[in-house]
Amino acid sequence: MEPPTLGTDPTDERSGAVLEQPDGLGPGTVAGVLRERPPMDRELPGFDQAAAPAAPGPLFVEWLLGALTAGVPDAQVGALSTVDADGLPDARMLVLRDVDAEGAGWLFAGDRGSPKGRQLTAHPVAALTFYWPPLGRQVRIRGTVEAAAPELSAAEFLTRSPAARAAALGGPQSGPIDSTDAYAAELAAALERLAADPGLVAPGHTVYTLRALAVEFWQGDRARRHVRLRYERPTPGAEWTRGLLRP
Repeated sequence: MEPPTLGTDPTDERSGAVLEQPDGLGPGTVAGVLRERPPMDRELPGFDQAAAPAAPGPLFVEWLLGALTAGVPDAQVGALSTVDADGLPDARMLVLRDVDAEGAGWLFAGDRGSPKGRQLTAHPVAALTFYWPPLGRQVRIRGTVEAAAPELSAAEFLTRSPAARAAALGGPQSGPIDSTDAYAAELAAALERLAADPGLVAPGHTVYTLRALAVEFWQGDRARRHVRLRYERPTPGAEWTRGLLRP
C-alpha cells in the first residue's frame, strides 16, 4: 500500500475553484491528510440491538469470537485504564485472559508491584476498552477490580509460555534496564532457572477481575448511523438496565 501523500489544494467540486484553508488545516498538513482518510468508510456489519441479550457478558463473547473468526489481529488485546496516585489516568494495552460471561467479569493479569498493580491496590477501579477496526466495533467496560487468590494467580502463571514466564521472572515489570543486551542476558538467566525448576512462579504475579458496572457496545456505520447500546447496574450482582445512546 502506498503511504499517504500530502495532497494538492482542495477544490470546490462544482466550480473547480480552489478553496482557502485555515492555517494548519490545508494540504500538506496532518489535518489535511486525515480528512482524506475518513473513518468507517467501508462496509461494516449491522447490529440489531433489539436482539441483544439482557446482560452484556454473552454479547461481548459473541463480538470477541466474531472478531477472532474475522481474523482481526490481536482481537484479545485491549486498553486498560487506571488511576495513579495523583488522580491522573494511566493506560496501557494488555491481553485479556478470560471472560466470566455470567458474572460480567473480564480477567487480566500483571505484577502487583508494577505501576498498574500499585494503582489497582490504591484505587481498585478500572476501564477496559476494545476496538476491532475491520468490524468498526468498540466495547467500553468500567467497574471495580478484585485480585484473585495467590494459588489461582500461580496456576494462571504456569499456563504461560516459557518466554512469558521468563520475562516475569527476570525483574520487576516496568523497571529500568541498562540496555537491551542486559535485558537479553536477564531473560536467558531466567530461562535457565525455569529449565531447572519448571514450577517457578513470579512472586508478584496476580490475576485481576474487572467486575463491570457499565458496558457499552458501539457499532460504527459508514453513514454515521452508529449504534451505541449501554448496559448499567449500580453494584456487581445487581440487575442490568440498558438503553441506546446518541452517537
